[in-house]
Amino acid sequence: MKPKRTGTRRPRDTLARWIALTTLVAMLTLLALNALFSLLAGAWARPPLMETGLIEKIAAITRIIDSVAPEQRPAIARAASDRLFSTQWLQHHEDARLPVVDDPEYSDGATLLRQQLGRPDARIEGYEPSDWPADQPGGRYAAMIELSDHSWVMFSLPARSWGLEEWERNLIIIALILLSAFIVALVATRHLAAPLERFAEGARRFGVDHQAPPIPVVGPYEIRQAILAFNAMQAQLKHFIEDRTQMLAAISHDLRAPLTRMRLRGEFIEDTEQQSRLFRDVDEMQAMINSALEFFRDDARLEHPTAFDLAELLHTVVDDFKDAGSEVAFDGAPRFVYTGRPIGLKRALVNLIDNAIKYGGEPSVQLKAWDDHVEIHILDRGPGIAPEFREQVFTPFFRLEGSRNKNTGGVGLGLSAARATVLEHGGTLALDNRRDSGLQVRVSLPLN
Repeated sequence: MKPKRTGTRRPRDTLARWIALTTLVAMLTLLALNALFSLLAGAWARPPLMETGLIEKIAAITRIIDSVAPEQRPAIARAASDRLFSTQWLQHHEDARLPVVDDPEYSDGATLLRQQLGRPDARIEGYEPSDWPADQPGGRYAAMIELSDHSWVMFSLPARSWGLEEWERNLIIIALILLSAFIVALVATRHLAAPLERFAEGARRFGVDHQAPPIPVVGPYEIRQAILAFNAMQAQLKHFIEDRTQMLAAISHDLRAPLTRMRLRGEFIEDTEQQSRLFRDVDEMQAMINSALEFFRDDARLEHPTAFDLAELLHTVVDDFKDAGSEVAFDGAPRFVYTGRPIGLKRALVNLIDNAIKYGGEPSVQLKAWDDHVEIHILDRGPGIAPEFREQVFTPFFRLEGSRNKNTGGVGLGLSAARATVLEHGGTLALDNRRDSGLQVRVSLPLN
């Protein structure tokens, strides 16, 4: 006996079904609005003939003409004519010169018209513009009513002009189509766009804060699957970052013990020059380890974003360098509110300005605000950096020869840490040589 197959149940809330449902609901809404328009505004837009009062008017004129002598009828017919229609009294039916149709008998409203005339057997004929041949001009609406002496009264109308014009009615129908489509699209897009917006916001938040919580799994099936995949990737990245940080921090910490033993053993070296070289190497390695521990255990990365005055932060950093004896010029707005992690940004800016002081001279800081981002320029008058090294200098522990050497005290982590902080804010950090001489560090931060 074969095992019974169990198929995977298809999810109901999918994008394909929402698109099909949106189209169907838009069509049904259009039909409902059109029916409502015809029901509520039909008499105003294009009222039926019996609701226009025209039949009562024709019946009254016909009764008057039928009640007077034949010689008075042409004058009364002319007097009864107006801008809406013309009235003629005709001795014979042939005088009307109407087209030949299969059934000229008028049916719509004929019963009411006969009641108004008081003659149940009265002959009534009706003609429309389409009854005239295409090669014969003069097509119009016409009504023929036979009088009691078998003469005729003809009422002619060039067009049915009561109510709204055809282009006005079409305009209303188009407006109803657009309205129904807009209403349905608004409801559908709010249902679809809301989870997409939360998805995008969660992705941007994770870009600047790897400790951000997972994105809520809501929305159609395809969007939920994308959110689940992103949350899984986010969890894996967080786990990888934590494991890498702990591993590198542990390695850096464990290196302290052999360095301490090397220093102790160096005390027994009798050669003063060799002992001095060993101690310099140990001190340099100790400085690298301390910098690495500070880099990997950066508490600023756990800092939550907050709104702060970026201009005031730059003023504080510049003043701190001035208090330490280094003149740093500042040019920018006195106040600029930015949302980010102030401790991390301050540490990055201190590293960049410190590099400008050590390796360039005449440091200056500029703050420039745009509609969608803010830029911080740090300028110096040093030798600059060759183009082939402008990306390599961001590699941890990489140091340029010459202007940047181990005698300055740096270990090659300042630019790496600064760029990491800027990238965590969703920004960019770039290096460019100035035209005359010097280096320009451009920090660009997006405005949320």
